[in-house]
Amino acid sequence: MDLKTYFSKNKGSGTLATADANGKVNVAVYARPRVQDDDTVSFIMRDRLSHRNLQSNPHAAYMYLEEGTEHHGVRLYLTHTSEENDPVLINELRRRTTSDTHPDEEKFLVTFHVDRVLPAVGTETITDQTNNS
Repeated sequence: MDLKTYFSKNKGSGTLATADANGKVNVAVYARPRVQDDDTVSFIMRDRLSHRNLQSNPHAAYMYLEEGTEHHGVRLYLTHTSEENDPVLINELRRRTTSDTHPDEEKFLVTFHVDRVLPAVGTETITDQTNNS
């Protein structure tokens, strides 16, 4: 699946699910990811629960539902691979041009490998990048 084209053509909303080392789950609203290629996406994150969970458990899932539909969208199964906190780079990548409501809060550009892509509903795999497929 061409994720860059998909996210540029579809408006909608997304949620990111993470869990800590003990499996305690958190779900948070997140904008669409920044797609580097079909295997790599990133999100700008503040140092809150989702980001802290990734420090002890690198796995996450992102669900994106297309605007105006009930069940169209994608689920991305992700593995955290790297992050950086360069404020200049992060500011350049921000999509919103409005003022930052938390300018002093540290932000991170968190990068993930896309392990698998599924439709929002159903189990038919769109792409699977895992080694055990």
